[in-house]
Amino acid sequence: MQRTIVLVVVVAALVAACGRGGPAAGNSGEPALDPTTFAGLSARPAGLAMPDPDLTPGDVLPVGPAEICVKGFSSKTRDVSTKTKNAVYVSYGVSSHPTGAYEVDHLIPLELGGSNDVKNLWPEPANPRPGFHEKDQLENLLHDLVCSGRVDLQTAQHAIATDWFAAWVTYR
Repeated sequence: MQRTIVLVVVVAALVAACGRGGPAAGNSGEPALDPTTFAGLSARPAGLAMPDPDLTPGDVLPVGPAEICVKGFSSKTRDVSTKTKNAVYVSYGVSSHPTGAYEVDHLIPLELGGSNDVKNLWPEPANPRPGFHEKDQLENLLHDLVCSGRVDLQTAQHAIATDWFAAWVTYR
């Protein structure tokens, strides 16, 4: 119950700070989704994968907006070895998967100061949708909001770490 209340407060703060209802194309080069793609979707879809908070509680670097808002920060910071990725898959019981079915994702994204530590990594599937493609768009949007001063960094980190789907619903 407490977690739900905190989430509602955080999402409301993000909506108020944002002043808009959906993500635009992020800096990943991915086009924005057609708004009708997930029209009416507000409840968590059946089978939507979420990180296990015991395995992936999230972890951040000791950085602030001055560091993360420098172009190229996340690409310079990204450093997850194949060995670490394989360990993440094993910890979640994913023994094999077709190429493109998953990505080892940062729960708190690098562009919001997330770390490469295994405590911040989980195997996020592409399907069911919304999946890792949609979460990537949310990450880019939150980064833009933090860097423009419309959302506090810790608020964005908390929202995406607590329930990325709820944050995604708020901004799409």
